Amino acid sequence: MDTLTVKPSQVKNVVLRAALAKRPIFIWGPPGIGKSELVQGIVDSGSLGKATMVDLRLALMEPTDIRGYPFRNPDTNVMEWSPPVDLPTDEFASQYDTVVLFLDELNSAPPSVQAAAYQLVLNRRVGQYVLPKNVIIIAAGNRETDRGVTFRMPAPLANRFRHINMAVDFGDWQRWAINKGVHPDVIGYLSYAKQDLFDFDPKTGSQAFATPRSWTYVSEILFTDGFDNAEVFEQKAEIAGAVGEGMAGKFVEHRRIASHLPKPEDVLSGKVTKLDNKLSQEISAKYSLVVGLTYEINQYYQDHGTKDDFKSMFNNAVKFSYENFEPEMVVLFFKTIMTDYGIKFNIRTDLNQDLYKVFSERYTKYIV
Repeated sequence: MDTLTVKPSQVKNVVLRAALAKRPIFIWGPPGIGKSELVQGIVDSGSLGKATMVDLRLALMEPTDIRGYPFRNPDTNVMEWSPPVDLPTDEFASQYDTVVLFLDELNSAPPSVQAAAYQLVLNRRVGQYVLPKNVIIIAAGNRETDRGVTFRMPAPLANRFRHINMAVDFGDWQRWAINKGVHPDVIGYLSYAKQDLFDFDPKTGSQAFATPRSWTYVSEILFTDGFDNAEVFEQKAEIAGAVGEGMAGKFVEHRRIASHLPKPEDVLSGKVTKLDNKLSQEISAKYSLVVGLTYEINQYYQDHGTKDDFKSMFNNAVKFSYENFEPEMVVLFFKTIMTDYGIKFNIRTDLNQDLYKVFSERYTKYIV
């Protein structure tokens, strides 16, 4: 298998082209990097018209789940096959422009199940069942080097697919996390320690390790009622269950430092204009505050739009960022608001003259 890898946004483009050509494609990659979520995102994006996804976890299936069950036709005394209930019927498929048949964990399925899937992929039929014309096949699985439960894919089946190798990319993940409402502390910490987004090592026997998926678990933990009132050791143990002990220790310490930062709403109101304690000068903590500010600005914008109060809050946040954040953090601030959240405003008129002058002189080249 080729070792050339591409980031998720590029994989999306490759998968779309394969889908439009009605060619099966296989997405390879380590566990927890979002292969399934990427396919679901393509379906939900509207790029394939009105679409839906049928998700088959082949590792949990038997050959008869794909081929169907044999029975004797009493009228002809010939053995026929009852169609499998999980595969899309013509009636079901007719409701959509595109049906994505997602064969997840294909190479984790036993050889007998892969053999049944082979006929489905190769001939678009299995037994007496025929795939509707608007069904496209996308498959995914872990690499053999990931030390998961995998079986070598038969060469004829592998040759039927286009193949693409997916890798973790922080920029893609950050955009996804911001739009999905991942906890600001998680995004802030990983914006500072990008290498900690993914630390899977197949050679270790660790039960928990950091992946984009497991950091989502950490975000869910942080949003849970009562978590912040728990003892530090308890917090660390719970987070370690998602991303491992070493990563949990670093992240809990990051949160301890970030707790000394001002509340984003106090910055937006103009109540706080300066970071005036030593702990708040930590780079990782500042990243968390940047993300927190953009969260609050976006929430207010969604509720009220570009009214005078919004403009005042926005100017307070921009002035604060100029005076307290490093240039890359200011760029992240503007990029998140303008690109990731898509907040509509006229930067020439919504920023006061002095703030706009600084923006145009220092940051325009980075934002554009």
